[in-house]
Amino acid sequence: MATTSIGSSGVTFPDATTLATSAGSAKAWVSYNATTSTILASYNVSSVTLNSAGKQTVNFTTAFSDANYCIAGSQAVNSGSGQTGIGIGDTGTSGTNPTTTACQIYTANVGGAYTNSTRMSAAFYR
Repeated sequence: MATTSIGSSGVTFPDATTLATSAGSAKAWVSYNATTSTILASYNVSSVTLNSAGKQTVNFTTAFSDANYCIAGSQAVNSGSGQTGIGIGDTGTSGTNPTTTACQIYTANVGGAYTNSTRMSAAFYR
């Protein structure tokens, strides 16, 4: 298996080709600041686009074989914002379904208003 080293920590990860063909491993993951679209750390994620408040698109470096992947995510709760939820794109007018090259992620507060978080994390499995 080919590997990719990240930084000087000695931690290695399977390369994109190995991940694309291995069942059960995260094919992409990202930790980012949704207020600035700044990626803090990632694997197989080329960028995060801030579409509007609480709505971001995670763009993959290497496309998935199909859009039937699983997403696991979390967010930091910003002081006073009462953020409670993280979701993925939908079939309604507010978003799009996940594609092989990108996935929209949404975060909302207690009142249901979309709001950005300073720390978001998402992992994508197929």
